[in-house]
Amino acid sequence: MKMSEQSRASIVSALKTALCRYTSEGDETVVTDIHLQPNSESGELIIFDDDDQELSRTIINEWVEYESDDFYTVVEPILRAEVETLKESGKLEKLCLMKPYSFVLVDEDKETVAELLLVDEDDTLLLNDELLKGLDEELDAFLKDLLER
Repeated sequence: MKMSEQSRASIVSALKTALCRYTSEGDETVVTDIHLQPNSESGELIIFDDDDQELSRTIINEWVEYESDDFYTVVEPILRAEVETLKESGKLEKLCLMKPYSFVLVDEDKETVAELLLVDEDDTLLLNDELLKGLDEELDAFLKDLLER
């Protein structure tokens, strides 16, 4: 799905609006994850916390009435890229969220579709499809080699 700059800017703006509630100079810490819920019929992106409190909302024109069954598969890398860009720009460093916390893609039933980003004290690596490619074959070869010895 080709995304316009306006749509990308809308996603970033919604994320920043949601996160501004957790910007604090004090030592207050809030325990929550940030949930991103895209809707293929209305085109809305709703961002909320663990208590289902809405933090932000926007409409993405490219998502309105998206008809294919692969909606979450298409939307996931777009949202992941925008969240990672926020992290790289340092926007997540001043939040009063207790670590570890996650940015999570959820469906209309608020069931987790994918974890977009885990923010932790250290450099935790999340397993994803790209990292796991070929793992079965490597493990099978390792086991075969081990059993033959």
